[in-house]
Amino acid sequence: MARRLVCSIGGWLLGVMLPLHVGAHGEALVQIWETPAIFEQPESVIYDRERGILYVSNISGAADEKDGQGFLSKVSVDGEIIELEWVTSLNAPKGLALYQDALYVADIDTLLEIDVEKGKVIHRYEAPGAVFLNDVTVDEQGSVYVSDMMANTIYRLSGGEFGIWLQSPDLESPNGLFAEEDRLVVGTWGVRTEGFDTKTPGHLKVISQHDKSIRSLGNGAPIGNLDGVEADRDGDYYVTDWVAGELYHIGPTGKAESLLTLAKGSADLEYVQDLDLIVIPMMLDNKLVAYKAHHSD
Repeated sequence: MARRLVCSIGGWLLGVMLPLHVGAHGEALVQIWETPAIFEQPESVIYDRERGILYVSNISGAADEKDGQGFLSKVSVDGEIIELEWVTSLNAPKGLALYQDALYVADIDTLLEIDVEKGKVIHRYEAPGAVFLNDVTVDEQGSVYVSDMMANTIYRLSGGEFGIWLQSPDLESPNGLFAEEDRLVVGTWGVRTEGFDTKTPGHLKVISQHDKSIRSLGNGAPIGNLDGVEADRDGDYYVTDWVAGELYHIGPTGKAESLLTLAKGSADLEYVQDLDLIVIPMMLDNKLVAYKAHHSD
């Protein structure tokens, strides 16, 4: 299926035939823009509602090397590059989380706090024993959580104190994080054998904020090497599979429905509920792609 869509990209109005992807629940996704391939391994994207812009992390080098090549970008919700190298001299920045005027960034073994008004790092929190910090999320109280997929660990920054919050093999290489009122939703990479290879692909897990108990969402059936996790407008989840390039819709039973098949390297996505906009960093293709979600209801 296809739909003629008129959209604005970089100030130009384009009328193009774009593919229409329809899910089993009547949800349709239409690609509305795609940036040029000018990023450098974009890993995560997050929306700043107050300023109406997107922030993008660029690894720009080895994902575990302290080479000072990493940087952050600013992009409009129409896909226009506002500032490619906004915050520079980072190492391998990955997950992003925003709380008030603070942007939190996972950078190998350090959580960075960036003042978005100044565009400068104002705090660096070293994670004890960290190997590969990946995603970041923040709860309503402002506590910040960071996953380390190589160490089966989740760190927390709360009240100015940063340290290990939970460490368990049951986390199965935690990657994507999403904070809800009383729990964390975790997209796991899976049970690893060596490096990023997995014996058993991952699925969604939930962690209680009260007692830190870990359980699978649904029956725990393997889904894939999961990366980004974002809630949709109904409280279900959009989830990316980095290796397979899939965008999944996952409901409360844990069952995964494929909405899109993209290229390998579909990383830590953002869902802008106000605009029904899904933005996905294509890490290996050095670009962002954006889809509009349309609902049958």
